Amino acid sequence: MEDKANSNTENSRRNFIKTTALAAAGFMIVPRHVLGGQGFLAPSDRLQLAGIGAGGKGEGDIASIVRGGKTDVAFLCDVDDRRAANSLKNFPKAKYYKDYRELLDKEGKNIDAVTVSTPDHTHAQIAMAAMQLGKHVYVQKPLTHDIYEARMLTEAANRYKVVTQMGNQGASGDGVRRLQEWYDAGRIGKVHTVYCWTNRPVWPQGISWPTAKEAVPKELDWDLWLGSAPYKDYINKLVPFNWRGWWDYGTGAIGDMGCHLVEPPFRVLALDTPISVECSVGSVYVDEFKRAYLPESCPPSSHVIMTFAKTPKTRHEVQVHWMDGGIKPERPEELGANESFGDNGVLFIGTKGKMICETYGKNPRLLPLSRNESDKTKITIPRIVNQEEGHYTQFAEAAIAGYGKMQLSSPFEIAGPLTETLLIANLAIRGTDVQRRDAAGKISYPGRDIKMLWDKVNMKVTNFDEVNQFVKREYRKGWTLGV
Repeated sequence: MEDKANSNTENSRRNFIKTTALAAAGFMIVPRHVLGGQGFLAPSDRLQLAGIGAGGKGEGDIASIVRGGKTDVAFLCDVDDRRAANSLKNFPKAKYYKDYRELLDKEGKNIDAVTVSTPDHTHAQIAMAAMQLGKHVYVQKPLTHDIYEARMLTEAANRYKVVTQMGNQGASGDGVRRLQEWYDAGRIGKVHTVYCWTNRPVWPQGISWPTAKEAVPKELDWDLWLGSAPYKDYINKLVPFNWRGWWDYGTGAIGDMGCHLVEPPFRVLALDTPISVECSVGSVYVDEFKRAYLPESCPPSSHVIMTFAKTPKTRHEVQVHWMDGGIKPERPEELGANESFGDNGVLFIGTKGKMICETYGKNPRLLPLSRNESDKTKITIPRIVNQEEGHYTQFAEAAIAGYGKMQLSSPFEIAGPLTETLLIANLAIRGTDVQRRDAAGKISYPGRDIKMLWDKVNMKVTNFDEVNQFVKREYRKGWTLGV
């Protein structure tokens, strides 16, 4: 029987879906002078923000929140001075730290909200530390590196009564809302199959860890960058981008793009985490008939089939196919020979038709495309002002209003289960490299040809125990999630 915490999480997720139509309306009309409670700032106050991870995507996240006009960047934090340089130039009044723990310890009383835009393996520890101080958090996708971390952050958001948002900005776009309106209006019947595909990875995967020991750049605190991950010597080109292809730090192509591509079917069909996953992965051969064994690196390509239990919106099980590394599903027959299928996209197949979209749910289309010319489906779901850019403004407004006063597009009660879904898919991918030796020492790979059955309540695969080691990783000594 499902425990109370999981039941509360599921109920809140369902309430989120049911009240999607109210979200934008509430965002537009609730006056701040009538709001109060924990985390409330007076109308004359501005949101005092700490940006942890100040370069790259972090630089963009911080700038986007500030563009809403109600936020001051009070603090910046980054383990790499090179990456932080632009943000420090843009916000010269911000006090700078390298270690987020020192920042939160010394400045906690001066912070209202925190952005977390760091490598995947550090998201959970930073976000949890901030939430435990009562700080609102905006966390880049994927929410966490591990399934256990995703579950803990989802529960913590409710426990600590803080405003949360994951950085999958397409959740605030018009596209996914149009897809939902079409589905709710019965334009394609009941969906039974969804395909999501991407040209990622666009970084090296399926490779061996370099053996050459390189000098650590003087601007980078390598030990802080590693954080909870096992200690390894610094290698060139891992920072700032290519860490995505290594399991110690990243979550592969599905971690990078799944929150943008799996989010539309997750929302439109009101899906929960999958009940089973199975996959095949691209192989790397180092000699004739000699397949490389590269358990540290994500594979160059993969195809994962996730099966979801029926919901009131689907009425039967749904299969969601994830394809990366340039693999695509069969081209829909309704799509003309010269009509673009796209490098990244989502295809919904229903009992009465099909619909398609791009990354972030953009460019939604009914198939065949001629159907769109005569479509008169009514707009029933209010839109978020400025769509993807409004994703950031929405977070700042909600943080100023206080916990529970406004609905957001991707709070942890939905971002957590979505992230869990992607990481459950990664169990199947990582399971293909799990070795088993028999009494004679012969190696086999039993995870390559099975369907893994997922137990949501107990967070484990029930028919292949070896893969459960990836549900909750062991942190390096001195690092903790704090739960």
